[in-house]
Amino acid sequence: MKNIIWQKHRVGRRDRERLLKQKAAVVWFTGLSGSGKSTIASLLGEKIHEKGFLSYVLDGDNIRHGLSSDLGFSDADRMENIRRVGEVSVILSDAGVIVLAAFISPHQKSREAIRKMLADRFIEVYVKCSVSECKKRDPKGHYQKARTGGIKEFTGVSAPYETPLKPEIVLDTENDGVEESAEKVFQFLKDKGLLE
Repeated sequence: MKNIIWQKHRVGRRDRERLLKQKAAVVWFTGLSGSGKSTIASLLGEKIHEKGFLSYVLDGDNIRHGLSSDLGFSDADRMENIRRVGEVSVILSDAGVIVLAAFISPHQKSREAIRKMLADRFIEVYVKCSVSECKKRDPKGHYQKARTGGIKEFTGVSAPYETPLKPEIVLDTENDGVEESAEKVFQFLKDKGLLE
């Protein structure tokens, strides 16, 4: 942008990581509504906290209460919502935090843009669950509303979901419980050396 220069500071991400005794990362949970993204992210956040590390859960519904309250659910608005969350994730990870982002994020292009911003700090977790199973669960009643026309452009019903091409982790929540799924991601973070 014209006349805007990135300001470098004396304390950087590596300094903050040393202070926190952890490595920053963005664990990006993507999948259909009702697949278990937020539940697993919340449980994982609790596990990380109990071990003495700093994480923060960014949740789709919570973000739409404030940061993205001006956006709807058109393709363009969905992409802008995810772009904003990506920028927040970059800032939080620069602060040394382990970010747990739980968003349907239906577009591969949006997820790839965030991966590009974060490079090796981006961990994509595909929370795999069939539309039929998500419809059975329907914890928020969204599928029912979408079927009766109460929600337009609903992912999995009237709007597409692009399955991740090469996620770092696949969680099969149709067959595995939330505890098992959260443990799988926690173990991945440990094996990757993010929790020193």
